[in-house]
Amino acid sequence: MVKYGRTTAWGFLLWGVFMHFQLLSGLGLNELLYFRVMSPEDIGYVFSAAPAKDFGGAFTSSYNEILLVLADPIDGCEPLMNKDLIRGQVILLERGGCSFVHKAQQVEEAGGKAVLIADNVVENDNLYLDMVADGSTAMPSIPALFLLGRDGLMIRRSLQRHALPWAVISIPVNVSSLGSFPLNQPPWTLW
Repeated sequence: MVKYGRTTAWGFLLWGVFMHFQLLSGLGLNELLYFRVMSPEDIGYVFSAAPAKDFGGAFTSSYNEILLVLADPIDGCEPLMNKDLIRGQVILLERGGCSFVHKAQQVEEAGGKAVLIADNVVENDNLYLDMVADGSTAMPSIPALFLLGRDGLMIRRSLQRHALPWAVISIPVNVSSLGSFPLNQPPWTLW
């Protein structure tokens, strides 16, 4: 009877955490995509990101080691200056200055495989925004994901601290396959 009670208690606890997450973000776990930073090690966590609602493509391949390159300029509203680093990689931009669609289009034109757009509100560690089309005729086909502001800030700070133009990531990560291992989520993020 004690074992049944503990199992039930754990079930309620997990259900409560899941419901808390849904209330905070408006998204379910199945509506997020996950990626793992492999290097630099000080940010070696599994991060969550929300796919764009009505533009961009889906990941048709899994990349075990691909670069996450900081865009130059970081807002991605102008043509990207570091095209030689961007080609064939995932690009990290910051929200603001222009539409999400425009940012994704800039990355696609520079040869990027996908774009992560971090919130410019760096205190944001739990609210995913809906990235929607801007009414223009541009429809980028690369995957576009929204990243929490605190996550984007911590990744950028780590890269600056190590004087690196990129991180090495694995994307997408199937978190259900990590059940027997620690999920290793960022300590500042609740999900």
